[in-house]
Amino acid sequence: MPTISEKILSRASGKPAAADDFVIADIDYAMAHDGTSVLAVKAFNEMGAKKVWNPKRIIIPFDHIAPANNENAAKLQQNIRNWVKEQGITNFFDVGEGICHQVLPEHGFALPGKLVIGADSHSCTYGAFGAFATGVGATDMAEIFATGKLWLRVPRTIKIIVEGKLARGVSSKDMTLYIIKNVGADGANYKAIEYYGDAINELSMPERMTLCNMSIEMGAKTGIVPPDEKTFEYLKGKAQEKYTPVYADKDAQYCEEYNFDVNDLEPQVAKPHEVDNVVGVREVEGTPLDQVFIGSCTNGRYEDLEAVAGILKGKKVRVRTIVLPASRSVLIKATESGIIAALLKAGVIVAPPGCGPCLGAHMGVICEGETCLSTSNRNFKGRMGAGGLIYLSSPETAAASALRGEIADPREVL
Repeated sequence: MPTISEKILSRASGKPAAADDFVIADIDYAMAHDGTSVLAVKAFNEMGAKKVWNPKRIIIPFDHIAPANNENAAKLQQNIRNWVKEQGITNFFDVGEGICHQVLPEHGFALPGKLVIGADSHSCTYGAFGAFATGVGATDMAEIFATGKLWLRVPRTIKIIVEGKLARGVSSKDMTLYIIKNVGADGANYKAIEYYGDAINELSMPERMTLCNMSIEMGAKTGIVPPDEKTFEYLKGKAQEKYTPVYADKDAQYCEEYNFDVNDLEPQVAKPHEVDNVVGVREVEGTPLDQVFIGSCTNGRYEDLEAVAGILKGKKVRVRTIVLPASRSVLIKATESGIIAALLKAGVIVAPPGCGPCLGAHMGVICEGETCLSTSNRNFKGRMGAGGLIYLSSPETAAASALRGEIADPREVL
């Protein structure tokens, strides 16, 4: 009667594993981006390691400060490029290829039943494909680089069931913020979350990625959507290797269960400075804005840009609006479909694929006294620059707000 997490970690450790057990697991794929690979490689060298365990199972994307914003960042990135060549790592994605959590699924590394570890907290995104995926620190990643193994405590699992149908103008981001509001920022600490219900089944793969991406904002170790035909269809021609989908037993034991109905859900907004400080959009409607940011590993995918362009086409934004596509392939598709042209004509600034302003790196940093509405995943004080206020919303709410210059309800402009 094991859960998905228990089954995956049992397979990876080679022995039956139940919640709260400690295991040493074989890692299927390991990822570190430009921001964390520097520290991981430093620890790798300090350990006296010479060669990585498997250069084909390590993925290094440059996305956090891409392109480099100063000489120091450029030097650190060059050091990692040299290390990648020295180690023979073939899965290297340089500046411009996109955000790690978009790049890995696009290239078929996020697979059902696999154990995927990233040196980034939002690595739980890959749970959208039925993987056990989580983030670790640089020292743990160095250990993985050297041995291909990592110790883990098997998490207890929370079951979240979401029924109903999302209304027009309400998206998976709104559903996600609503769940976080009710579970709380620490309500799932070191727990796995399994998502079920008609509303989850209806989500597209990009929408499931948004949901699983923000599981960490409840403290979760991972968030998993059981794989289905949508998953398998997405992975056709992408999957790096064969995979075996994993499902929880019907009598699997969960530590908690939540039930939600989203039939009447309105667009949601997280107010500063906590992700679970969530209200309906009408409570903050009219809040003046200095900037709107649309992108990040949460909402920079093609579907997101398509939704934004559908609202902005033929109109003009009234506030500084910055869009970063999640990857090169998203940018190409959005260019070929006319979405990028529509955004540019609306007065939007389109920047290269990457994380940029989400972490306060560049291409959209805000200052003390400024207010930004962002489609990213965190609104902690100082996240996008010293001072400033960050509100979180869906791409639809962000687009509607860009037109008004203040937080607005997207249902009024659709």
